[in-house]
Amino acid sequence: MPVIRSEQTEYRILLGSKSPRRKELLEKLGLDFELRQTNTEEDFPGDMNVFEVARYLAEKKGISLKQELSEGDVLITADTVVILDGKILGKPSDENEAIEMLQSLSGKKHVVMTAVAFTTHSTSYSFDETTDVDFYEISESDILHYVEHFKPYDKAGAYGIQEWIGLVAVKSIRGCFFNVIGLPVPRLWAELNAVLSTL
Repeated sequence: MPVIRSEQTEYRILLGSKSPRRKELLEKLGLDFELRQTNTEEDFPGDMNVFEVARYLAEKKGISLKQELSEGDVLITADTVVILDGKILGKPSDENEAIEMLQSLSGKKHVVMTAVAFTTHSTSYSFDETTDVDFYEISESDILHYVEHFKPYDKAGAYGIQEWIGLVAVKSIRGCFFNVIGLPVPRLWAELNAVLSTL
């Protein structure tokens, strides 16, 4: 494991997420961590600015598990939203909604925002990262193929950039690629080091 603390400091990193992609990204960092599952409803005030929603939900997930934390615990929670034309595209509820989302993204630029919250037994800190993604026009047959074979019902905007759709539909990307997957890993690494230095 990479050294990210002094020998005098002890802590336990917890990942509060059901996402296999976030788990995999933290594992690739070489971090030792434990999983915690949040059952937080991903709802938010209807009048909230769309660019504040991801951080609101990431912090909400952290708050839901805060009472379980001991001194030295650092809980990581996150939320990713896809923003198109000022509106949030959440996780599709079924095949038809997934198809409609991909049709709306076809040939357009959109924003992917991921927020990360660090929660301890006494403090909390959060940040967010945005990535601009531009899609080529996606044919109906390609959309149907993707939805049928990859079933992206657990993904904001109904797509995973690391999957087949990313290979055929992404025209350009500006910002952190990993952010679109679900965690802005380089920024998370820097921010985590800063948080751990205060424990």
